[in-house]
Amino acid sequence: MKKKLLISTLLLGLGSASAANLTVFAAASLTDAFAEMGRAFDASSGNTTTFQFAGSQALRTQLDNGARADVYASANNAQFDPLVKSGLVGGGQPFLSNRLAVIAPRNNAKVQTLADLSKPGIKLVIADKAVPVGDYTRRMVSAIDKSNAYGKDFSGRFMKNVVSEEPNVRQVALKVQLGEADAAVVYSSDVTPALRPSVRVITLPTRFNQSASYPIGTLKNSASPEAAQAFVKFVLSGEGQAILKKWGFLKPQ
Repeated sequence: MKKKLLISTLLLGLGSASAANLTVFAAASLTDAFAEMGRAFDASSGNTTTFQFAGSQALRTQLDNGARADVYASANNAQFDPLVKSGLVGGGQPFLSNRLAVIAPRNNAKVQTLADLSKPGIKLVIADKAVPVGDYTRRMVSAIDKSNAYGKDFSGRFMKNVVSEEPNVRQVALKVQLGEADAAVVYSSDVTPALRPSVRVITLPTRFNQSASYPIGTLKNSASPEAAQAFVKFVLSGEGQAILKKWGFLKPQ
């Protein structure tokens, strides 16, 4: 009996030693999906995964300044590729794509169409230009400008209505949810079940929309490189992709 107990104790010790504590830096738009992803991954692997959600540009700055993490998932390549070039991230690959959505408070009728975004007096909230969704928003506005679909200098009139530029997309969505804006530009995946009762989605023609590609990779200084790679593989697996789809994300492009 003592021998069996000793063997069991040794096996438990080996199991706990092999379990890893992972830190994943991920774009704010991934908050709900990755929270569910982490629970599923930890349940199947025995690891413990902790997430740091913020604007991709903020996470990149933290990593540049020595913050320790095992995995980085960005909402665009502009914030991801420099970390690969500097040797902090060991390469990466796209794991999903996303699209933009224009939202307005459900109890506020000031914005009904895309053209209304440039009307005088409309209060708009967007992300800062350094934030991926902020960059995609400006590309959307530029595409509208080039089409001349809503008159000359749509972008000028649009930007004149911007009352706040937020550090991440979830802050943008929150401003609309709190009724502090007449409209905002977020990702389609940000219209979550929690947000949906509070907002209306304004039609955004496909020709003006922008496709956002999200890359993911492991940090070269990861304390648990095998577990970090396992997390990335889980994200790319059928189960991981099903979770992302559930939260409104599209297949990688």
